[in-house]
Amino acid sequence: MAKFILGEKLGMSQVFDKEGNVTPVTVVHAVPNIVLQARTKEKDGYAAVQVGMGERKPKNIAKQQKGHFGELGNFRWVREFRTDDVKSRGDKVDVSVFSEGDVIRVSGITKAKGFQGVMKRHGFHGKDASHGTKHAHREPGSIGGGGGRAGGRVVKGKKMAGRMGGERQTVKNLKVVKVDAENNLIAVLGAIPGRRGALIEIRG
Repeated sequence: MAKFILGEKLGMSQVFDKEGNVTPVTVVHAVPNIVLQARTKEKDGYAAVQVGMGERKPKNIAKQQKGHFGELGNFRWVREFRTDDVKSRGDKVDVSVFSEGDVIRVSGITKAKGFQGVMKRHGFHGKDASHGTKHAHREPGSIGGGGGRAGGRVVKGKKMAGRMGGERQTVKNLKVVKVDAENNLIAVLGAIPGRRGALIEIRG
């Protein structure tokens, strides 16, 4: 059975095991997701479940979305998960679908860091901070122009300064350390992408 849920990243914490070893975890708050639509291979060409989570002010929701949500609520986030499990509109998906020890993959939007140079963005070493170096300590160096291999142009994909972060990232083979069904919390081993309050997609 495919397991999935949407949640909100709360931050990192620590959990102690039976031997007293400390384990770093990321805590995700996942209130019950509401099933908005079930897609089928016969009708849509693929099988999936569309779920909604969170709340928004009604004035910020498009008229078409209001019609789609109907009486189920005013959802902040809507996502689809590919699955063959049969779900009906209005069903709930909560953290109890996961259990301790489950291997999962987590997707989220990484922290946006704005426009950054090559040292921060790509880990360049920069120029030697020795005698004679002037105003060039964090410069990228040659970018391959002239009559060299690139033929007088900068090749696509060249590592240069630019916007960093704010991209969708998926981390695989993470483990569920703890599930608190009463408070709708999941503790995931290690770090996961995103800032505090970011939308997190968890798949089993």
